[in-house]
Amino acid sequence: MKTLVGEIVTIASYRAMGLKWEGSYAEVPKLKELIIKMSNRVSELSYVKNPETQLGLSYHLRSDGFIHYSVFEVDKKQELLLGMVEIIVPEMTYLKVEHPKGKDIGVTYTEIYQWFKECDYQPFKEKGIDYYDDLPIKHEKYPVDRDLEDPHFEILIPIELKS
Repeated sequence: MKTLVGEIVTIASYRAMGLKWEGSYAEVPKLKELIIKMSNRVSELSYVKNPETQLGLSYHLRSDGFIHYSVFEVDKKQELLLGMVEIIVPEMTYLKVEHPKGKDIGVTYTEIYQWFKECDYQPFKEKGIDYYDDLPIKHEKYPVDRDLEDPHFEILIPIELKS
C-alpha cells in the first residue's frame, strides 16, 4: 500500500455559517443541490473570511446517513441570516490530506482508513456520542471554482492519540 501523503495540523476554533442538511445516503443527491445553493449564497455574507473556500462539515450521527453543514467561515460580527445556521468548530488537531483532481474519492478515503490502522492516532470521537462511521467527523475544504464532476479539495479528519 502506498503511504498516505498527509500532515498533522491544528486549526484554531472558528465560526461558520451556511446551510444544514440531514439525510440518508440515498438522499445524497439532494445534498449536492444544497452545496450549490450555498455556494450561490456566499455573497449574502457581509463578513465572510474566505469567500473562495467552501467548507463541508459532516457528522455521522445516523445509522443510515449523516448531518452535513455547507458553510463559509465568518467573522463574529456576521449576523445570522434567514434560513442559515451557524456552527462553532472548536480548536482541533487534524489529519490533513489533499484529494487531487483525477483521483477517485473512494481511493483517497481508503488510504485514510489504512493510515489509521498503521499509526498512533485514531479518529476523534466526542465522549458520550454514538457515531456510525469509522471516520465519524469529516471536514472538507473546497475551492469555490472546483470542477463538480472531478473535484480537488482538502480533507481534514479530527484526530487524537490512540488510548
